[in-house]
Amino acid sequence: MPAVNTSSLRPAVFILMGFPGIEHLQHWLSVPFTVLYITALVANSILILVIRLEKSLHSPMYLFLCMLAMVDIGLCTTTLPKVLEVLWLDNKDISFEGCFIQMFFIYVFVTLESSILLMMAYDRYIAIYNPLRYTAMLSKTLIGKVFVGLLIRDVVLTGLVPILASRLPYCSSNIIPHCYCDHMAVAKLACANITMNSHYGLAAAFSILGLDVIFIASSYIMILRAVLKLGSKGACLKALNTCGSHLFVIFCFYIMCLLNYVLYRLGNGFPPHVHNMFSVLHLLIPPVLNPIVYSVRTKEIRQAFLKHFLKRKLHPVIDHH
Repeated sequence: MPAVNTSSLRPAVFILMGFPGIEHLQHWLSVPFTVLYITALVANSILILVIRLEKSLHSPMYLFLCMLAMVDIGLCTTTLPKVLEVLWLDNKDISFEGCFIQMFFIYVFVTLESSILLMMAYDRYIAIYNPLRYTAMLSKTLIGKVFVGLLIRDVVLTGLVPILASRLPYCSSNIIPHCYCDHMAVAKLACANITMNSHYGLAAAFSILGLDVIFIASSYIMILRAVLKLGSKGACLKALNTCGSHLFVIFCFYIMCLLNYVLYRLGNGFPPHVHNMFSVLHLLIPPVLNPIVYSVRTKEIRQAFLKHFLKRKLHPVIDHH
């Protein structure tokens, strides 16, 4: 369908323009995006399967990793299939309802990722501060209750973003200068004042991501204090090493979110395709890196992978000889 304006207050479809300004390169862009998406799906699926198969990994720390991997799969799957459809097939249509459903799940999964990173920070604090009561304090029942509470917070606060945006009158255009239904990219098409939408979006982001960052930072300040009390240099290094992967994942996720926000606020100084590309990458890079980082840096996961995948394949060859 060609990109046309509409006079309807509620257009049947929106038109996703993809990467305006570099349309001639969009087929080439689809190749790295496809590779990254497949990598994210495969890596996170393997991580979930390894943790499920290896009984020694059935502890709170690895349960959180499993939850993070499932959220990562959801995060990139809400965005990439439509992005690839635009790039590969040049199918730019997305229904009015489908657009706001996509918007809802994007923000729910982004905030869920933040919530799980917060839970993992608390997990590391308990593991270092009170290791003897680690399993007792982080029971599956408690983890389930905390997760449900955070999920309700995320769904309620972020769910209002697409609801408010869907109630705006879209009488000027149905052409979205983006490759997925980003909140402000859609809201700017409305022929109405969107100040409330903008302010609520920022308030919801701070209420979730901002507060999570503050609590995560507080957890790591307490972790640092606990580590310094250990006395032994070796014990300190071992304790900090257990937090290394988590810290890398935290920095990667929140820095990508911050850079995306800065690019949006300084949008007039950047070509649209630069902002659009970074908007996709900030939802795709963490799901790709997270399972790789944890698999490379966590000895138990590497050993479980070798045990349940590579050695099983080698058994027939060994038995044959």
